[in-house]
Amino acid sequence: MPKNPATPKRTRALRLARFATPFIIAIALLSAIAITGAQQPTQETPPPQKQRPRRVNGGGKPKPDASPTPTPTPAIIGEEVDEGDVVRVDTQLVSVPAVVTDRGGRPLANLRAENFVLYEDGRPQQISNFATTEAPFEVALLLDTSGSTRSDLSLIRRAARAFLDALRPGDRVSLVAFNNSQDVAGSLATVDVLTRLTDDRETLQKALENIGTSNGTPYYDALVRIGEEVFREPPREEMRGRRAVVALTDGVDSASDADYAEARARLQRLGVATYFIQVNTEDFVEDRLLRDCQQFGTLRLSRTQLQRYRRLFVPRADATNYEDFCEMGQFERMQISRSLYDLARREMSELAKALGGKTFPTTDLRDARTAFAQVATEIGTQYSLGYYSTNKTRDGRFRAIRVEVRGANAPGAQVRAREGYYAPKS
Repeated sequence: MPKNPATPKRTRALRLARFATPFIIAIALLSAIAITGAQQPTQETPPPQKQRPRRVNGGGKPKPDASPTPTPTPAIIGEEVDEGDVVRVDTQLVSVPAVVTDRGGRPLANLRAENFVLYEDGRPQQISNFATTEAPFEVALLLDTSGSTRSDLSLIRRAARAFLDALRPGDRVSLVAFNNSQDVAGSLATVDVLTRLTDDRETLQKALENIGTSNGTPYYDALVRIGEEVFREPPREEMRGRRAVVALTDGVDSASDADYAEARARLQRLGVATYFIQVNTEDFVEDRLLRDCQQFGTLRLSRTQLQRYRRLFVPRADATNYEDFCEMGQFERMQISRSLYDLARREMSELAKALGGKTFPTTDLRDARTAFAQVATEIGTQYSLGYYSTNKTRDGRFRAIRVEVRGANAPGAQVRAREGYYAPKS
């Protein structure tokens, strides 16, 4: 019988089938087990272990990315940033604005990072961020259009316009003023952020024409609002440490929910310099406070002001004696007013000194234009230093900063910088 040529092939196929069958069955069984396991109730699966927060040491200078991300401000340092991958930052970049002058008070330009030596609580720190006087600046311009300044709105506009013209291309400004808002009880003084930070001069000039007036002065609220809204976002890399508040005001608050301590803490955490063009309105206000309450043009101290005076100057006095301004005698009104003006001047000076700024007293609004020009010059000569503190303790304590200038370019140099900051607290 002749051989069938297909027989060897058929025999090999049968052998392969016998060998593969157990293997296929095993795979099927494993697949069934996997499917059955996936259909088990979820409560039988142990919950994943909660991931512990990782800690990141920020002691060195951050490495630049291809697309740099703005450095977080101190206000959010140490917060958990991701529910599944928690990161805690152990240090914060401390920004230190500094103005350097010679013996005659003239600003010194063209200094370099190696000309500066920076200390925290007496310990030298490594400067990791440095911006020269040529770097752009961001300014929150606060215009007090309340009380005695309401009739001089045109002077305020002209002075502010001259200030904007004196800034350099690239400098960004946010315009902030006061306005009246109607509520159930009547007129309410509010803070009005007219523009966000912008370098569009036309937009800023138009906003100047729209500034309103108010019957009260929410001065502290304005400083807090600037910290929360105007400077809410971290600065761009080239503007880090180059931020300031410039305020035209008498500094006497009459309508805020916030107080001085809150406003100061907010700005101190941000590390912005503060400049005050301090308008003297005391004589104008005092003259109208002494008039009869029924007389036209009379000014009254608000209940907020009366309670602030009692709390700070006569804390043991009966609060009911400071509820009705019209029942007070002229001597008492004058005493309260003078105390509040002295307090305002002291607070402005203290805040400017603490944050590396300056106050510019003016006798009236006609001098404001000259003061604005001085502020613009000051801002244009400010350096910005930044460092990561070697002290990693999160104790919330105040840390003193001292800046020195060395080198042949700066003999006898005088430095004005922020006095310190409060460390983060765990």
